Amino acid sequence: MLRIRTALAVLITGPLLWSAAAAQGTPNAVIEWNKTLLTIVRTPGAQPATLHSTRSFAIMHAAIYDAVNSIDGRHAPYLVHIERIPEDASQEAAADSAAHDVLVWLYPTFQTTLDAQLQQDLAEIPDGPRKTTGVSVGQAVAQAILKLREQDGSAAPQPKLDLPVKAGRYQSTPPNFPSPAFTQWAGVTPFGLRSAKQFRPGPPPALTSAQYTADFNEIKSLGMDGSTTATPDQQQIGKFWGGQIQNYWNEIAQTAAESRHLSLSRTARLFALLNISVADSVIAFYDAKYTYLFWRPVTAIQEADIDGNPNTIANPTWLPQPLRTAGDPSYPGAHATVSKAAAFVLDSFFGKQPFHLVVTSESLPGVVRTFNGFDAAEREASLSRIYAGQHFRSDENAGDVLGNAVADFDVDHLLHRAHEKGDRDDYDD
Repeated sequence: MLRIRTALAVLITGPLLWSAAAAQGTPNAVIEWNKTLLTIVRTPGAQPATLHSTRSFAIMHAAIYDAVNSIDGRHAPYLVHIERIPEDASQEAAADSAAHDVLVWLYPTFQTTLDAQLQQDLAEIPDGPRKTTGVSVGQAVAQAILKLREQDGSAAPQPKLDLPVKAGRYQSTPPNFPSPAFTQWAGVTPFGLRSAKQFRPGPPPALTSAQYTADFNEIKSLGMDGSTTATPDQQQIGKFWGGQIQNYWNEIAQTAAESRHLSLSRTARLFALLNISVADSVIAFYDAKYTYLFWRPVTAIQEADIDGNPNTIANPTWLPQPLRTAGDPSYPGAHATVSKAAAFVLDSFFGKQPFHLVVTSESLPGVVRTFNGFDAAEREASLSRIYAGQHFRSDENAGDVLGNAVADFDVDHLLHRAHEKGDRDDYDD
């Protein structure tokens, strides 16, 4: 019988793992299931409108990590450790089974496709006790992780907001006037943080401040649909990063892991840290957004006559470059928060190694942009929201600070090296 114990622990980053199997081109189960989840969340109608997809990525990768680590044993568990598992049990089977069971629970309408993927993956693993044990480990871990998240607050009713027309106060935005989204998300149990408000930033700049005036005039000029002051490159940047930002960073992590030929266990730890930190950053920025309820640039610019600032001039017909604005308050910026958290994890994991990144876009198919490292991609992703007319610069600056704090905490407190296992070499044989 499998024996389960639960724990939470602390990270110490080790050197890269090299995997002979990865170098020979064998598919990495962690990356393959990450690609499957990306396909699901990009399928129209597949992601429930009231559930943020970062929760799905964090749950799946926490389960994969704990399943693989129960066999590998080099690091402390996130939540679950299956005891007395033979060291030669199949890590691949454990990862496949954990990912499959989580995704079937999260996306039951995809079960037929997910079942087929699992069977195909397991068929490539030789039959025997190693495979059978791996499958059992993956199933047990997935069940425990899902039980943990079953009552995590994500399914709570969305609170209704009182949105009086007031200077600086968030309003639903033209031209489509979306309802406020994820108003319940600050109440979701974090994956690593102690609370959603643990690193809540201070308030946005006062409407009559020099900072707000500079932010206002900058985005009014650069972020307007049909702007004549934004360069062609700035306009492309604004459109390029217009998709779900967490998807970009999962693909960037895939590229990094594959380029360094990480072992399965090392990849599992990378993606668990990445997606736990990203999910926590989303919980944290929704806490701040719905605490401060700061208006979006489109409202601020169209209604500037009521802000009490003589240096901000209203334009009642102003719209952002993509015309529509996300359905939530402006401060802090989501892209900045998520991107900073992701870049922090990747830099911490890889030790500031040079990376040549070629990034593709959900919103500009066929267009690629290249970067020399994670920090460069993070900076551009953050700036993109100014060029797209979505966020003031102060929103992005606050998001940078918040994302950094969240990821720094999670990296310091989760998935540390299991010293009690002895000085095992971090490199695969």
